[in-house]
Amino acid sequence: MRHPELCTAETIDGVAVLRFNRPDRLNGMTGNMEVAYYERLLAADADPEVRAIVVTGTGRGWCPGADLAARPGPGDEPLPNTIMPTTIPLGIGTPMIAAINGACAGMGLALALQCDLRLAAPGVKFTTAFAQRGLIAEYGLAWLLREIAGRAVALDLLLSARVVRSEEMRDLGLLTRVVDADDLVDEAITLARQLGGGSSPASMATIKRQTTRAATQSLAEAMAEADALMHESLRGADVAEGVQSFLDKREARFAPLGHGTRFGWMDDD
Repeated sequence: MRHPELCTAETIDGVAVLRFNRPDRLNGMTGNMEVAYYERLLAADADPEVRAIVVTGTGRGWCPGADLAARPGPGDEPLPNTIMPTTIPLGIGTPMIAAINGACAGMGLALALQCDLRLAAPGVKFTTAFAQRGLIAEYGLAWLLREIAGRAVALDLLLSARVVRSEEMRDLGLLTRVVDADDLVDEAITLARQLGGGSSPASMATIKRQTTRAATQSLAEAMAEADALMHESLRGADVAEGVQSFLDKREARFAPLGHGTRFGWMDDD
């Protein structure tokens, strides 16, 4: 990792906490920081000790989008970076929770929507920003907004680029919940522990993949795929553990992702 200081990581009881780390710029994104974030994500996803990932920002900001004042120096990456695909967050099998502690705009909003669940402090400002800069909906933001909240909401937020506060974002279905700022990261870690402690990592990774693929599938295709995956799951170790833990009235002890049930798609991707 060339710039680990731009996205820090620590693991707390099986939860990897990643922090965008340019607080003097409210965590405005640069190419080097983007690469550091993707590398941290991939490392957390590959770590058998990590059951869930929380993404937040150091200081007062989450990520207000690209740092328009930053100029790459010799050896620095531009934005978007040229090393790693910008689709990496959507391929992470481990559950991802965004703890949005401050300004969230442009590609910063896309990064938040690429997470599976989103918590935010009260009053945080969100905006797509792109149309007001002569840009288009970058980083898959048009797809993400439409997929999560529908076409009307997507067009409202993208065409107007208006500022939306946390409470309206929650009402639009774009936030899971609004949490007091002092408790935000702790709440996200608690939620991450609940996911990581009670659910099969293989099941969660497969469900995430199903949810993404469903956007381009017909109902018949989604049903057929679900039937095939169900039969695979019934042959796996995680179902046996899930059933036995229920009968024993104890918490399930699922193996880490890749070490318990293995689905065919894991070898194909």
